[in-house]
Amino acid sequence: MDAGVRDVRVELGERGYRVRIGPGVRRGLPGVLARLGVRRVAVVTARPPEWTPDPGVEALVIEARDGERDKTLAWVQELCRRFAAFGLTRADAVVAVGGGTTTDAAGLAAALYHRGVPVVHLPTSLLAQVDASVGGKTAVNLPEGKNLVGAYWQPAEVLCDTDYLTTLPDRERANGYGEIARCHFIGAPGLLGLPVTDQIAASVALKASIVAADERDTSRRHLLNYGHTLGHALEHATGHRVRHGEGVAIGTVFAGRLARALGRVGASRAAEHHDVVAAHGLRTRLPAGVGDDELIGYMRADKKRQGDGLAFVLDGPAGAELVPGVPEATVAAVLRAMPREEG
Repeated sequence: MDAGVRDVRVELGERGYRVRIGPGVRRGLPGVLARLGVRRVAVVTARPPEWTPDPGVEALVIEARDGERDKTLAWVQELCRRFAAFGLTRADAVVAVGGGTTTDAAGLAAALYHRGVPVVHLPTSLLAQVDASVGGKTAVNLPEGKNLVGAYWQPAEVLCDTDYLTTLPDRERANGYGEIARCHFIGAPGLLGLPVTDQIAASVALKASIVAADERDTSRRHLLNYGHTLGHALEHATGHRVRHGEGVAIGTVFAGRLARALGRVGASRAAEHHDVVAAHGLRTRLPAGVGDDELIGYMRADKKRQGDGLAFVLDGPAGAELVPGVPEATVAAVLRAMPREEG
């Protein structure tokens, strides 16, 4: 293994794959495609040419834009039409280079085109490297909610090149720490202060172990949604002015408070949620100008919800677990008690 490079396996039998993490790993793309026996690829990239590696085979390059505005079924259809015009076959592959919205949309297009072609992800944001590019969930948004249309489609390989992180604006880099902070409560505490490669590797290893045990989100994989129920609602309610990792961070603080209100944890553990998020330099307060009723309305569309009440992944005596049937009145009371940012 190269110095400074970490490899994590996602163990899914014949569909298992490697996640390679470290500086310069993007340059291994031609070797990955050679092992796959691929001769042609469609490269969906949200990065400039100097940051989009040469795949070493005939390629169609499709320029993409990171951001929720293009995480739509219309963009997935456009990608598939371009694949078809290029003559992409099931013996070829898709390469996704960009943040989580790009890997999500390109991954879904790969899952749907010819009922599935291989996809290799090169996530370029911290958020995508620690979470979005690993695990096989691909999805796009609807006006009614986030990630409501998607499919499970595992990548053939993931190359998390940490050199990409040097290109990120400060806010986008901080955005990725929302997913890292929530790992503290689902099985990977103590990541604060580690080198970024180790933080990414630990987060990916935790996710890999959970995905290997529950690929299709029927039980343990719910843990990965810690902080996400409110986080997704905040994204939609603010028109994505609150970014995904920021929403997850605020949602993690809220999850501690809600667990306390339900008698699942004590005051010190609830406070720990705030302290861990704050120590990562993340937002801990609800944004100004967003109504509690609006947030609850978006939370009703959450995919984990079944039956009456709302569903959250919450800490408790046996650790984090999915808690269905949480009364909306309790959720509303905890939201009212949350500190808010000034307008």
